[in-house]
Amino acid sequence: MFALDAIWWAASVRIARPLVARRAAAIFSLAQLTGMSWVLIQRFSHPGSTALFSKFAVTAVFIWHMIILPLLLLLVPALLPILAAAVVLRITRGRYKSNPAPANARRGLNRRQFLGVALATAPPLLDLSLATIAMRQLDQFRVRRFILPIAGLPSDLHGLTIAQVSDMHVGRFTSGRVLREMVRVVNEFRADLVLLTGDLINDALADLDHGLDLVRSMEGRAGVYLIEGNHDLIENGAEFERRVKQSGVPFLLDESAIVTIRSVPVQLLGLSWTRARENRDAAIAASVRRLMRQRQQESFPILLAHHPHAFDAAAEAALPLTLSGHTHGGQLMLNEQCGFGPAMFRYWSGLYSRGASRLIVSNGVGNWFPLRVRAPAELVHLTLVRT
Repeated sequence: MFALDAIWWAASVRIARPLVARRAAAIFSLAQLTGMSWVLIQRFSHPGSTALFSKFAVTAVFIWHMIILPLLLLLVPALLPILAAAVVLRITRGRYKSNPAPANARRGLNRRQFLGVALATAPPLLDLSLATIAMRQLDQFRVRRFILPIAGLPSDLHGLTIAQVSDMHVGRFTSGRVLREMVRVVNEFRADLVLLTGDLINDALADLDHGLDLVRSMEGRAGVYLIEGNHDLIENGAEFERRVKQSGVPFLLDESAIVTIRSVPVQLLGLSWTRARENRDAAIAASVRRLMRQRQQESFPILLAHHPHAFDAAAEAALPLTLSGHTHGGQLMLNEQCGFGPAMFRYWSGLYSRGASRLIVSNGVGNWFPLRVRAPAELVHLTLVRT
């Protein structure tokens, strides 16, 4: 990233010929280098979510380094032939030009200067525009409702309601008013169960106490239950698990809990985050199969798994309902079938079915990355009905 920043700095100063434009390009590049340095220092020193830079500045740094610079890098191979042709044309014109340029030809230089300034300023302006859009998104979420027909649902559980809260990411980009609003809406659901499917915090354990306070503020008639996600374990997974276990918040770590709702036992099966780096899907499936040893046949089971690929093993085990998150709905999507979601996951947003088994993948209500495109933040409200 730093190398790309340096290359952009050199290129933008080179093509932006007027002194003012060069200075502006240099200031922007220096600001991005400083911002990225600060983000990395904060990440490795774990100071918590208190920002030295404004949230807008950090948003601009993330978008610049994770979207704009990679796009510019992808454009380089396409632009090289054009730049080479322009150089050859300039050399050829210079070789055959014998007379001094007329006065009106100097206007061509001005046009070239304008083009250079436009090329140098377009990426930073795009960055700032996307950051402005992202800032508006960070305080917004939708409520997504599903009515799920479940084969074999006990008759007394007909109409059972669940509030699924996933990927809160309490920390850098998700804080303040939006979290309070999230708790208010969850409590207005008056759901039978409130189920949190991982990534309570963004990465810093300094935010954990606040996250746990938010969970304690949520109200479910039959309880509130939590599992872990990958972001929860970034700083210190063992410490996260220890502190959540001691908090008193019901935390299912490869464990199950029986909740009685309308005299019917409901078994919540909580899958831990699979840390395997290779053959992850196989490792997730093995974890699901181990967890299924705890299944009690007289209870209605619900699997909570942060990674949605757990659904494959869940469907093989004939589990009627799996709740997941992790994907953020694909984060950046061109449409429902094109974007990071389908490029990285088999299941990335909404409802999926396999036989009598159902999977709900939440887009998540919080943000680790500030910009979403066609993948809005959401709370999920489920109503189960008997078929």
